[in-house]
Amino acid sequence: MVNLITGPRGSGKTQKMIDLANEKVKTSNGNVVLIKKSHKDTYTVDFNIRAIRMADYPDILTLEEFIGFLYGMVAGNHDIEAVFIDSVLKQANITLESLPVFLQKLNKISKENNIDFYLSVGADKGEISGIGSVDDYAVLA
Repeated sequence: MVNLITGPRGSGKTQKMIDLANEKVKTSNGNVVLIKKSHKDTYTVDFNIRAIRMADYPDILTLEEFIGFLYGMVAGNHDIEAVFIDSVLKQANITLESLPVFLQKLNKISKENNIDFYLSVGADKGEISGIGSVDDYAVLA
């Protein structure tokens, strides 16, 4: 399942993501991953969560490369249960216009590997065009 946390900048999406990840890791039998652009605001992340700083991977520039990165992560670690992607619109070249395509690709990865995805999106739900075409998602905020 793909879960979206939406809202304008400064509305607490990052902290909500961290809180959800911290709760998920307590009940998870597998790995929980948090992907952020930087390590800013991660001092409250549980030690058992695998934090990935995308600034360490500067050559991942496109939506397709980011999806490939996720596939590689899943291929190398078969017990990932949840992936949290903070500020998805700051990752690679993902935009509001390309977000529906990205969500469809995440749904495929989710179904194939039984992984829950949580994404924070710096926009209101109404600003995301084409979101109605995605079957397996939930808007959490």
